[in-house]
Amino acid sequence: MKVRFFAAAAAAAGTTEVEVRLSDIEHDGGTLAALLSHLPQVVPGGTSGPPLQRVVSRSSFLVNETGARDHTRRLADQDVIDILPPFAGG
Repeated sequence: MKVRFFAAAAAAAGTTEVEVRLSDIEHDGGTLAALLSHLPQVVPGGTSGPPLQRVVSRSSFLVNETGARDHTRRLADQDVIDILPPFAGG
């Protein structure tokens, strides 16, 4: 699946996009929550942990361009997940 990071999430991740295989998170249920827990292991800037986790904990998520609030939602290999941190300004 493709995971795309925007704004502060991209800065914390050290990239704007990563690919994650469903098989990498299936042992944890293959859910959005499992994916979010797995991200620090696969992003360049995520190895330090807390900055990425802090941004993700405040973010909104889209799965295939549809809002995803249910972190127990099962994912598929072809899904596209967008991580959208809170935006400020106007």
